Amino acid sequence: GIASVVAGHPLDTVKTRLQAGQGYGNTLKCVLTVYRNESLAGFFKGMSFPLASIGIYSSVVFGVFSSTQRFLSQLRHGDPAAAPSLTDMTLASIVAGVISVGIGTPVELVKIRLQMQTQPYAKANVKLNSTVPGSPVYRGPIHCLRTILQKEGIAGVYRGNVAMLLRDVPGYCAYFIPYAMFCDWITPDGSISPNPFSIWVAGGVAGAVSWAVCTPMDVVKSRLQADGVYLKQYKGTLDCMLQSYQNEGLKVFGRGLMVNTVRGFPSSAAMFLGYELSRKAMKRCQTETNA
Repeated sequence: GIASVVAGHPLDTVKTRLQAGQGYGNTLKCVLTVYRNESLAGFFKGMSFPLASIGIYSSVVFGVFSSTQRFLSQLRHGDPAAAPSLTDMTLASIVAGVISVGIGTPVELVKIRLQMQTQPYAKANVKLNSTVPGSPVYRGPIHCLRTILQKEGIAGVYRGNVAMLLRDVPGYCAYFIPYAMFCDWITPDGSISPNPFSIWVAGGVAGAVSWAVCTPMDVVKSRLQADGVYLKQYKGTLDCMLQSYQNEGLKVFGRGLMVNTVRGFPSSAAMFLGYELSRKAMKRCQTETNA
């Protein structure tokens, strides 16, 4: 999980600015603007909170997916180690997606608020809660979380959870299923398990596919969660979708698609490789201990 955050966060910042920010234009212009205005540190804004919580988040998501898969295999075939069917993998992915929202929404909210708080505000004659646009609103992740809780309560901490649910359920289906299928396809005949390179490639492909699928709802989620740094513009998920469509047309839902897809490869490759190698190491330790 930590490997995936470090590998993907700079492009995640670019993606968030493109989706929820104003005046960044295309990907290259956005990268140059962030670097010129905020130097290299600008790309790592909001990284500490995901970095601190990704271990819990990843272990829950992967753990729920694996446990659900084993439970379904036991239920259908009487053997938890039996090869899961496509239906089993789909159900396990849906359960993992639903569970992930409970943990992931506050983390994503804090990350996006920290990434967006230096975004120059374009609308004139707007009272900005005595905050100068372009100056930081939050001192760090804990201050950000505390401020949101004080001003908006628990509902504020879970702002964008419906959009995140609509993003993560299909997103995890397009994450775990292509990974399993690609791993199976790339593993040489006669091998019990895929080699590290196969895992890395399969994980990367799964990440790219998953982010391509869930980018439209990721745009909505990013806008909803960034909304509130200076003032509230959207009433909810549907209102955000309608306003975004009315103002910018259908193309708005493809914002950050290229960055998401490119970022999805290294971060997911690192995630799956870390997961599989950790699991193998723990199994080996367990076997040696039992022996």
